[in-house]
Amino acid sequence: MSREPEATVPAGREMSWELPGRALRRMRRMDASGRATYDAAEQGEEHAQRDGRARAHPTTAAWMCHAEGAMTASDPSSRSRPLRVVVVDDHPMYRDGLRQMLATSAETEPVGEAATGEDAVETVRRLRPDLVLMDLRLPGMSGVEATRRILEDVPGLPIVVLSMLDDDDSVFAAMRAGARGYLLKGADRDELLQAIRAASLGEVIFGASIARRVMAFFAGAPIAAAAAAFPELTEREREILERIARGEANAAIARSFGLTEKTVRNHVSNILNKLQVADRAGAIVRARDAGLGNA
Repeated sequence: MSREPEATVPAGREMSWELPGRALRRMRRMDASGRATYDAAEQGEEHAQRDGRARAHPTTAAWMCHAEGAMTASDPSSRSRPLRVVVVDDHPMYRDGLRQMLATSAETEPVGEAATGEDAVETVRRLRPDLVLMDLRLPGMSGVEATRRILEDVPGLPIVVLSMLDDDDSVFAAMRAGARGYLLKGADRDELLQAIRAASLGEVIFGASIARRVMAFFAGAPIAAAAAAFPELTEREREILERIARGEANAAIARSFGLTEKTVRNHVSNILNKLQVADRAGAIVRARDAGLGNA
């Protein structure tokens, strides 16, 4: 089986999920081979001093960040006992299924269940498990709020979201609350156990479809930044300005968008006029001051 490419990213056991700003925007781009590149300098002093690794897993296809030197997720024998897991979900049949799955694995032990956010907070407070599997859509207190409150009581406790919700708002709200992973409920047994192992070792893990959504979200960040900084430009002009800020020539820009070089030249001329700069260099300065050209 072919291995997914790896990339280096500063990371620690605690990740900062400031969105849409700092942490995940360090994932600059994915090239044709699927490799993600990062800018270590921009992570800030706290994370830049601690090297870690981020890797895309071939099954869960997750971005998993872990501290260098930590026990690897594929090494369950390094633990002296099974991971004690609390399951939070308002559907009894789904809870039963998860409990049976956890009970049949030598690596995990189901020690408690909760059907509401309030019960989840109290159950975790009472049982002090090693990990929590958390649904988001719960009666009363949401899974996001329950995650936040649990982590106020037990900082650093790994919480992995298992949800039917795959929209950006739900994913990023969960990560801001402190969840260490996000999988959809369609994940199979191996994927779920792998996510549990990874999260228990300080890694941050996304299911395959969620990982693609996260990457797509941040791939669009430069264009959103351009719209805010340069409202006078058309959408196409903003896209071209982003490419200019990267240092691309007109010929390369034309190939990227399927345009003729003459059309690109016309767009560049309009951009210079609207930004009131004399030349391409002036446009690059304006664009980079607005945060463009880094993707």
